[in-house]
Amino acid sequence: MIWDDQNLIVNVRDKGLVIVSGCSHAGAVNVLLNAQRLTGETCVAGFIGGFHLTGGIFEPIIGPTVDAFVAAGIDRLLPAHCTGWRAVHELARALPDSFVQPAVGTVVTF
Repeated sequence: MIWDDQNLIVNVRDKGLVIVSGCSHAGAVNVLLNAQRLTGETCVAGFIGGFHLTGGIFEPIIGPTVDAFVAAGIDRLLPAHCTGWRAVHELARALPDSFVQPAVGTVVTF
């Protein structure tokens, strides 16, 4: 059990969930699945935040994480600070229509 993980889950009418995660210490896929479990909503309009995939210890889970995000059909994906270079590039390659490279001042609409 990861006690320091925090997320914001918003269910946007007629769009689905928007999930904002700090670092996803529990795992980005776990954060996604927990948001769906808590709300009963399966559609994911957006996932924004750190996916905690940087560094050699996390590289083995980049592929399964990317596969899970593809399967979830996420409309907008904005990986942040602790996602890591390799994971960001894999996500951008696998989800070219959903991927947004965030920066200071990025505005996302749903």
